[in-house]
Amino acid sequence: MITTNNNDRYFFYLVSFSFVLSLAVVALGAFTRLTEAGLGCPDWPGCYGFLTVPQTVAEQQMAADYFPQTPLEPQKAWNEMLHRYIAGSLGVFILAINLMAWRQSSRPKLLPVLLLLMVIFQAVLGMWTVTLVLMPVVVMAHLLGGFTIVCLLWLLRLQLSSPLVNMVHIELKTVSRLRIVAIFSVVVVVCQIALGGWTAANYAALVCSQLPICEANWQQLFDSKAFLLIQPQHDSYQYGVLDYGQRVSIHVVHRLGAIVTTVVVLAMAWLCWLQPALRSNSLVLVLLLTLQIALGVTNVVASLPIAVAVAHNITGLGLLVAMVTVNYRVRRCSQSSLCIEQPLREDQSHG
Repeated sequence: MITTNNNDRYFFYLVSFSFVLSLAVVALGAFTRLTEAGLGCPDWPGCYGFLTVPQTVAEQQMAADYFPQTPLEPQKAWNEMLHRYIAGSLGVFILAINLMAWRQSSRPKLLPVLLLLMVIFQAVLGMWTVTLVLMPVVVMAHLLGGFTIVCLLWLLRLQLSSPLVNMVHIELKTVSRLRIVAIFSVVVVVCQIALGGWTAANYAALVCSQLPICEANWQQLFDSKAFLLIQPQHDSYQYGVLDYGQRVSIHVVHRLGAIVTTVVVLAMAWLCWLQPALRSNSLVLVLLLTLQIALGVTNVVASLPIAVAVAHNITGLGLLVAMVTVNYRVRRCSQSSLCIEQPLREDQSHG
């Protein structure tokens, strides 16, 4: 760690704690979605007109009067409110990160500001998730927003703690190639995560129960309209509004995307393995990829167990964080002469 005083250490600890809390928010968000609790409270930011879940008989009667079309289900409501409480707490910690960052000139400013903007936008998406009754594009954007916050916090933590990466045996040409492949790999992983979010938001996870692709004749059923982000208006998008063929199309594309992602991540892992300073990153990539594939297969054969589905979300996030770490290290290397093998000048080589 490169912190030099107690204040810097406290700032580092605050960022680290916020990162862990952001993981909890993402996990709770996945659990809320998978338990069909996204509309557990039909209003926002409260719940049936209260700051917490209605508990007394009088409060529950008032809730029934306010929202006669949405009967109170206490367990789902608590799932939703717990997610909101912890997400709100994360927002407070990110505000504290910004206050501490601007109190000392040496601390990073850009990432804290981006985090604060993302938290505000994420809160808006959370409101729209409820008010637009689980519109798929909003649900997917909410998932991607949560993943973005986690990655920004991790980048800020790396910026505060990582020493300069020593890669003295990497030539400039190799570093440039690694950086290009690393950026491409992140883009591929993000696209696959978005496909996973689209699959979940449209309730397409269970339409194919066989491996490797699907038991349905998906080539004939394929419908590109399944990927239109703006769908026709519906009273509610809960449980999905697309037909069977469209859901099959989404599911199959997600599986094909998983194959492409596997190839790209393995290629990135191999390139990292060739560089001694990145071998630990290579092992992490392979481990997370293997776990993610196993969880994905289990989701199919076991019909989407909640614990496995939540783990699938978190492992996908872990894979993205690992890719971000590789990008960060390679970028740091490309910006520093200490990471690059410097060729000897002709007069030195004969000296």
